[in-house]
Amino acid sequence: MLFNTAENKKQQANGRKEEVKGWIQENVGKLTHNRERELEGHIRQIKGETMQEHAKANERTKGAIEEVTGAIKHGCGHLLGNKQMQMEGTIKEKTGQARQKLNK
Repeated sequence: MLFNTAENKKQQANGRKEEVKGWIQENVGKLTHNRERELEGHIRQIKGETMQEHAKANERTKGAIEEVTGAIKHGCGHLLGNKQMQMEGTIKEKTGQARQKLNK
């Protein structure tokens, strides 16, 4: 994902790994009729999903902040008659919107 920070990318990847490991563990538990292993695997999957969702939420928050600061910068540029500031604000605003959309 283009707009994700490195730390959140890592957290999403780790969450995905945890989810896959949990899926494997759960299915091994089913195949071997080991209910405890099956449940541990299911819990591990949920943990992985939660890690991924947490990283996405962080990115959505960053996107919202970028969107608002971009809108403010655009507005200030408009008030000052500074076209470059307006354009920079618009770019930041659109970047924030894209970050939020990519992390739904």
